[in-house]
Amino acid sequence: MIDNLPQLADVVLQQNASSPAITAEGAKALGPSLAVGLGALGTGIAQRSIGASAVGAVAEDDDMFVSGLIFTALPETLIIIAFVTIFLV
Repeated sequence: MIDNLPQLADVVLQQNASSPAITAEGAKALGPSLAVGLGALGTGIAQRSIGASAVGAVAEDDDMFVSGLIFTALPETLIIIAFVTIFLV
């Protein structure tokens, strides 16, 4: 696999073509998109277990509703902040 990396790099960067596959403008858009997209994926995975735990806690004790809601919404704020950061940078 490691032996094939130079050929793979030639295909991705299109060394022998007139223009590369990934341009500077595309790379500028790809970086933040990947950052927010992968962050959202991680947030979704975290919210899955947090939400299940919050529902179980509320089923046992109704006073846990507010803390369960806060813990469920906490990871979502990280993605909102990352999304806003794209426009600020």
